Amino acid sequence: MRLAFDVGRARIGVASCDEQAILCTPVETIYRDKRGNEHLYDVDDLIDEYQPMEIIVGLPKNMDGTEGISARDARNFARQVSLRHRNIGVRLVDERLTTVSAHRTLHEAGRTERTHRSVVDQVSAILILELALDIEETTGHPPGEQVSRKGPHGGHI
Repeated sequence: MRLAFDVGRARIGVASCDEQAILCTPVETIYRDKRGNEHLYDVDDLIDEYQPMEIIVGLPKNMDGTEGISARDARNFARQVSLRHRNIGVRLVDERLTTVSAHRTLHEAGRTERTHRSVVDQVSAILILELALDIEETTGHPPGEQVSRKGPHGGHI
C-alpha cells in the first residue's frame, strides 16, 4: 500500500493504492497551515492510519526540467515526512502537467471549476501515484528519486 501527496501552497491532495498496486483512490485534501507546519500532524495521522510501505510526493518541475519555488516546497515537505517517518521510504516523482490533467479530467466528467476545486488535489495525487506505479512496472525500478535523510554536509539528521 502506498500514499501519494500532491503538495500545493494552500492544499495537499492525498491518494492511496491497494496492496496489489492496481486501484488508486482519493483519500482527502489537507489544508496547509499558513504560519507553521500544523498540517504535518494531519499527514502523520494519515500515515499512521494507512501504514504505507512507501510514500510518493509529486515534484512539480518546470516544463524545461528546472525546479522553482513549488519544487523546493515539495522537496521540503518530502524531507519533513521522511524525517518524521524513518521506517517508510519517501520518493519524489516528476509530476509535470498532473494538475492540468486533473482539471481536464474533472471538466470532462461534467464538474465545473467551482465544484471541483475541493477534489482536484486528490485527483492530482491519484495521477502522481498512477504515474509512479507505471514507471515501476515499465522499468522494474523504483520511480523518481529517494528522499535523502542526510544533512547538508553528509551527516544523518
